Amino acid sequence: MSAAHPYDRAGTAQMQEALRTRFPQHFRAVYQGRSPAILVIVVAALIFAYGVYSLDMSYGRIVGGLGELGSMVLRMFPPDPGSWHRTGIYAYAMLETLAIALLGTLMAAIAAFPLGFLAARNTTINGVVKFIARRSFDTLRGVDILIWALIWINVVGLGPFAGVLALCMSDLGSFGKLFSEAIEAADDKPVEGVLSTGGSSVAAVRFGILPQLLPVLLSQVLYAFESNTRSAAIIGIVGAGGIGLILSEQIRTLELQEMSCVILLILATVSLIDMGCARLRFSIIGARAH
Repeated sequence: MSAAHPYDRAGTAQMQEALRTRFPQHFRAVYQGRSPAILVIVVAALIFAYGVYSLDMSYGRIVGGLGELGSMVLRMFPPDPGSWHRTGIYAYAMLETLAIALLGTLMAAIAAFPLGFLAARNTTINGVVKFIARRSFDTLRGVDILIWALIWINVVGLGPFAGVLALCMSDLGSFGKLFSEAIEAADDKPVEGVLSTGGSSVAAVRFGILPQLLPVLLSQVLYAFESNTRSAAIIGIVGAGGIGLILSEQIRTLELQEMSCVILLILATVSLIDMGCARLRFSIIGARAH
């Protein structure tokens, strides 16, 4: 292959220089302007390395643990509920878990709906109210649901009522954030249309924002209910009622076949809820969701 002509090389260099002058952002070094991102990656890598070292993670322990896990899974089969009497106890506990998840989700959604308007930039009263609402949601969301369960158990005692309150407090922070962000993302044109015809601010929210929000909020609430069904089973382990209490006792006493039966019951219930919520969501949102 013949070498490139000197004039061709000069023309290419001039073209590259012109492009570099016209689009400097595409020719800068990878590290330029990305110092915060690089710093975060370096810090994350250091924390990861420290975690691997300090938590005594080793290949031998992983292999040995997998062997023990396989032996435990083999002892879990075939699933055995024990007796018809215990089967009824499992069914009642699962219904109690569903009731905890449903009540906790609905209470949080009802409370977060008006608070979301106070936390949204386009519907809040003023900046101070918005700041207080946002930080309150961050605080509620920052406390894990198991911590809320332990708090409410000490306040109202053991049982499903503590579980309902724990789910409500945890979801209130999440719903407040999601609802306020959905309100801020709503199109302003319907609101402007209502106001231009002489409508009040309340009417603008009712007829301009709510029709846009309801499908989004419904989808978020339905997903939270599905997720809370699993969470309600977990918080039962610490004494907040539901099937988690039975599961915790079976794990403690190594009743592995009965434990696998309870786990399968939880999985089947969550799958049915998922399918039911999907049908309900499509029936309300309409054919556009398909």
